[in-house]
Amino acid sequence: MPNIPTLLELLQAGVHFGHQTSKWHPKMEKYIFGERQGIHIIDLEKTQSALEKALEFARKTAARGGVVLFVGTKKQAMEAVKKSAEYCGMPYVNKRWLGGTLTNYVNMAQLLRKYKDLKRKLEKGELVGKYTKFEQQKFAEQVAKYDMEIGGLAELTRIPDAVFILDIRKDKTAITEANRRGVSVIAVCDTNVNPEQVDYPIPANDDAIKSIELLSQLVAEAIREGRDEWEKNRAKLGGTLVTAPSAAMPEKTSSV
Repeated sequence: MPNIPTLLELLQAGVHFGHQTSKWHPKMEKYIFGERQGIHIIDLEKTQSALEKALEFARKTAARGGVVLFVGTKKQAMEAVKKSAEYCGMPYVNKRWLGGTLTNYVNMAQLLRKYKDLKRKLEKGELVGKYTKFEQQKFAEQVAKYDMEIGGLAELTRIPDAVFILDIRKDKTAITEANRRGVSVIAVCDTNVNPEQVDYPIPANDDAIKSIELLSQLVAEAIREGRDEWEKNRAKLGGTLVTAPSAAMPEKTSSV
């Protein structure tokens, strides 16, 4: 498992800075060390403890062939999410969360198949001669739109076992869908959110780029370590190791 950052390393990344005290969520109180000039300061020892649990869960999930979906659509998280997810070979959403990605996965799977099929035909020139240049241009524009919206999900073949979310306020629909489908949630929780929505909350600054990059890379390293373990076990069995079924439960019925 990746080494847990020292307190100094967390400080240097600005992980300790929360939001203004007036914007705090009472459920985050146990993770708050104090306040400075109207800003809540996160208890970094609790961040370290939370990271140990979250990273171990991420590693174990990948070690059994599980899938972890990275989510971060705020501007400062987009590049970190893409880079980290690609590093560990996991799907990601870094532009816009499409409603129903998890709760209506059947439709999402159909859209992904359509996207990949159209992209393949364009790349192989299979549309040349069958469609006018104008029509081909329209298809190319459609693929470009899909690249931006769902390109990071291209290899997603089932509901993920877990999601890693960088900002649960910004991507509240993602966490709502994950909760409804029983998908485990790892998430960065700043001082202005309710951590009870999250299975593995990581109390930390969700706005600073250095903090986001550090945390997303740690999760990616844990997943890659687990994925390597799974691949080795699979190789020992002659490639017959079956990926563990998704931990996602049937959609919960709302009581509201």
